[in-house]
Amino acid sequence: SQVYPQVGGPPNWSGSLIVASLTGAFGSSFLYGYNLSVVNAPAAFIKKFYNETWERRYGFSVDESTLTLLWSITVSIFAIGGLVGAIIVTPIVKFFGRKCTLLFNNVFAVTAALLMSLSLLAGSFEMLILGRVIMGVDAGISLSALPMYLSEISPKEIRGSLGQVTAIFICIGVFTGQVLGLPEIFGQESRWPYLFGAIIVPSLIQVVILPFLPESPRYLLLEKHNTSKAERAFQTFLGKEDVSHEVEEVLAESRVQRNTKLVSVLQLLRTRAVRWQVITVVITMACYQLCGLNAVSVLQAMASPRDKVHAVPFKNKMLLFVFQGLVIERLGRRPLLIGGFGLMIVFFARQFTTDTDLLFPLSGGIPFVLTGEFFQQSQRPAAFMIAGTVNWLSNFAVGLLFPFIQGGLQTYCFLVFAAICFAGATYLVFVLPETKNKTFHEISQAFAKRNKVSLEMQEMNHYSGERKSSTEQESNFTSSVDNGETKKGIV
Repeated sequence: SQVYPQVGGPPNWSGSLIVASLTGAFGSSFLYGYNLSVVNAPAAFIKKFYNETWERRYGFSVDESTLTLLWSITVSIFAIGGLVGAIIVTPIVKFFGRKCTLLFNNVFAVTAALLMSLSLLAGSFEMLILGRVIMGVDAGISLSALPMYLSEISPKEIRGSLGQVTAIFICIGVFTGQVLGLPEIFGQESRWPYLFGAIIVPSLIQVVILPFLPESPRYLLLEKHNTSKAERAFQTFLGKEDVSHEVEEVLAESRVQRNTKLVSVLQLLRTRAVRWQVITVVITMACYQLCGLNAVSVLQAMASPRDKVHAVPFKNKMLLFVFQGLVIERLGRRPLLIGGFGLMIVFFARQFTTDTDLLFPLSGGIPFVLTGEFFQQSQRPAAFMIAGTVNWLSNFAVGLLFPFIQGGLQTYCFLVFAAICFAGATYLVFVLPETKNKTFHEISQAFAKRNKVSLEMQEMNHYSGERKSSTEQESNFTSSVDNGETKKGIV
C-alpha cells in the first residue's frame, strides 16, 4: 500500500518512523534539555560540597568569589562542551553514519553520568565539572546528528512535523530535570548525585532500541552507495514495498552532484549558491538562543526559592511545540518563525506587569529543520556544524552576559532581547522563503536571485547530470554485485 493514499492527502506515519524519532530524541535532545535544568535544584548542595572539599584539601573554607567562580564554570562549561561537539560532529557522521553516531554518542553520556554521580563519593568536584564538559560534547553532537537523521528518514510532507520532535523533547527534558529536583524526589543533600546518574537511563534505552532500526537511506545511497540497504531502509520507514520512486529521486540528486564528497565548512562558506542560506541559518539560530528564553530561566532561578519548580513556562512551551508540530506542514515555517519572534516582543512588553511564566517562543525547533532543508547531502554536515557552533556560542553568551545585563538594566534588561527578536523577525520577512513540501532544488531556486546566481546557472548546476548521455552516466555510476547486494560507486 502507498504511504500517500491521495495527492495532497496526509501521509501515513509508519511505526518504525515513530519509534526512530522518539528513541532518537529521548537519548539525545531530551538529555540536552535535562542537563540545562538539572543543576538548578541542587545548587546549594553542590556549593556546599565544593566548600567542604576545598576545606578538607587546603584546611580553610573557600572564599565567596572563588565559590561563585567554580559554580559559574560548572554551569557554563556545558556550553563549551557543546561547542566542541558541534565542531567534531562532521567527521563523526561521515565515518559512522547518522544512526551510528547517535549510538556512539552514548559513550559520552554514560561516561559523564558516572563522573558526575560519583563525584560526591570520590570527594572530587573536578569530576563534576569534567562530567559537565563531556555531557556538553554529547549534546553538541546530538543536536546536529539527530535533526540530520530525522530530516533524511522522513518524507518531505511531514519533515517539518517530525523535526519538532527535537524541540518537544528538549522541553520534556527541562521539565523532567525540574521535577526530579523536587525535595520529595532527588532534591536533597544526600540524593543530588542521583540526578546526574539518571542520565544513564535514556542512553541505555536508546542503545537497546536504535540498533534494530535502519540507517538513513539517503546516507546509505549517497555516501555508502549501497542500493539494497537503502531500499530496505526506505521500505521500513515509509511502510511500503515499492520505493523505486524514492530511490530514483535520491539517485537523481546524486547524479546532479556528480560526486558525494563532503563539503568542508570553509568550502560551504565560499559557495556563492548557498551564501544566503548560510546567513539565514546563522541569524535564525542566533536569534533562537538570544531571544531571551534562557535568560528568563536564569532570572527565575535567581529570584525564587530553591524548592519552587518553574515548570509552568516549560509546560507551556512543550504544549506549544506539540501544537506547532501539528500545524507546521499546514502553516509553513515562515509564518511560525516570524510570528514567533513577533509574539516574543509582545510578551517582553508584558514582563513589566506580569509574571515571566507567560514567555515562550513559537520558533521551536524550526532552525534545525531549516538547516536540514536548505542544503544538499554533501553540504549538510558542514551546515549543521555551523548551526551548532552558532547555537552553542549564543547559548554561552547568554549564560555569561545576562547576569551583568540584568544587574545594569534591571527590569529593562528584556528590551535587549526585544530588539534581537525585532531584528530577527525583520530579516526573516525580507529573506526567508517558505520551504514546506519543497525539494532542495526548489529552495535553492528561491535563493538564486539573492545569491546572485542566475536561474540558468542554477539549472545547469542541478541538471547537468541529466543532460549526460546514458553512456556517460554509466561511467559515473558503476555497479557491482557482491553477495547479492548492489553497490553504487562513483568513478
